[in-house]
Amino acid sequence: MNAVKEAALLMSSLSVFRGITERTVVKAYYKLLCSVDKPVFEFAGAWGEFFSLLCDRGCTENFSGYMTETALYDENAFSRAAVAGKEKQLSTKTINAIRRDLSVIRRVSMLSPDTILSNYFYRDELGTVANNLPRWETGRPVKEFLHEDEIIDELSDFYKKNGCGMFARYRAFIWRNKGIEPVPYPDPIRLSSLKTYDLQRGLVLDNTLAFLKGIMSNNCLLYGDRGTGKSSTVKAILNEYYKDGLRMVEMPKDRLSEFPLLAEKIAEVPLKFIIFIDDLSFSSEDKSYAQLKAVLEGGLAVRPDNTLIYATSNRRHIVKESFADRQGDDIHINDTIQETLSLSDRFGLAVSFTKPGKEQYLEIVYALAREKKLRIGIEELTAEAEKFAIERGGRSPRCARQFISALEARLELS
Repeated sequence: MNAVKEAALLMSSLSVFRGITERTVVKAYYKLLCSVDKPVFEFAGAWGEFFSLLCDRGCTENFSGYMTETALYDENAFSRAAVAGKEKQLSTKTINAIRRDLSVIRRVSMLSPDTILSNYFYRDELGTVANNLPRWETGRPVKEFLHEDEIIDELSDFYKKNGCGMFARYRAFIWRNKGIEPVPYPDPIRLSSLKTYDLQRGLVLDNTLAFLKGIMSNNCLLYGDRGTGKSSTVKAILNEYYKDGLRMVEMPKDRLSEFPLLAEKIAEVPLKFIIFIDDLSFSSEDKSYAQLKAVLEGGLAVRPDNTLIYATSNRRHIVKESFADRQGDDIHINDTIQETLSLSDRFGLAVSFTKPGKEQYLEIVYALAREKKLRIGIEELTAEAEKFAIERGGRSPRCARQFISALEARLELS
């Protein structure tokens, strides 16, 4: 049996890491290896299909790195056990199967295109086409696969630090259809891009750092005027600290009743999770805020130790109130008011983001202009920034960013 047929046979017998064979690129690679004794049109077609996928994934320069990374992020019996710190409890036979799978993946990923071609049964029939077939670079495995004798220990350490499967690959998620779905392209905003509001962000940041260090920390409510950077602050903190084990799951307000299910899915993951509820508000008739109260504290389903809730709202007390609510026909009107206010009180940390005055607004504009290195005089910049704010109905950090974006585009085109 030639080397390529043997590699295909080895791939077909993967067990614990069998899930990688369902990945698009790996599946196309296996198809190519299996076509080594097929007619020329079938072999050439498999070659072209595989290389096309390599181009799509941007891995023509390092196929071994791509394939071993796919294995690294595979969720299976070994990765789940390592996350829970139970890999030592796996049977000897399972450990042997894991070791074999990892050795196979490493070996097969390093087959060169020339090796595959030289082992093709009907190479002579390909003629000059063989020389013109596009080639990829084998490259090298990811660092966890570099030393075969240490692969299991390297992967165990990786899973304990980063989780497994999608939690190791992605940082941001959304709760949808009673499941956690990854967000492949989260907002890339960084803390350095957010100007002023240092006191407010410092409070949220300190709370988050305490959470990451396992120190007592609080659920957090960021409230205040629109466009002041409440949501941006939360997303920027994720981008700053995801390498330290922070992950974020955005949960729609109308799915709060499913929080126990979400908590169950992440409770055993060795990472820290912020459950993000954006633009939170309730009408006085909307009694679903009772579900959030139970989530924050008071319900039977305890919030896991690796989870905090961060919510943003334009309202300090979250629930919309009117004078009619306070002067209604409720006999125990004070009890009703207290029930409404009790929701916001269950956030241990409440941080206010108020609309900036003229001086603070211009400070943000100047800082952004310096960051973008815009060539414009200070007087002209000030006048145009004020005009832009007036046209938009008020000053805010969002307004400042929009102004700078428009100005940058105009200066680039002029």
